[in-house]
Amino acid sequence: MTSADTFGLPAARQQTLETPFGPVVGSSYAWRGGQYCAIHTSNGVVGCGIYDLAVADEFDMAFAIAKGTPDHPLREPEDLYEARIVGVSSAAGKLGIEPGMRGIEAVQKMMTKTSGTASDVDDV
Repeated sequence: MTSADTFGLPAARQQTLETPFGPVVGSSYAWRGGQYCAIHTSNGVVGCGIYDLAVADEFDMAFAIAKGTPDHPLREPEDLYEARIVGVSSAAGKLGIEPGMRGIEAVQKMMTKTSGTASDVDDV
């Protein structure tokens, strides 16, 4: 029996993910009844809807959030690639990230700090 079995610890995953724009850190956590995931770049975070954009704004952090549903939750960081962004912090908006774009497009904006076009990520 492992300590996770004994104490009911959550499942945790953190690893480097390769994107067309460079490496990022993907993370996910799951426990009985819940989960969340995120992609961490050198300039900000693309994450699920659990993150609070007001707090991100207070600390001038670039955050873009996507939202799953009970039927289709966002469980793993890779799920964020095709998920649609539903909210952005002010700092993320300054990077050109907007609601409606795909998560991978938000990652691109965070990685390049430019207002590149979505066509750059069509093959992802």
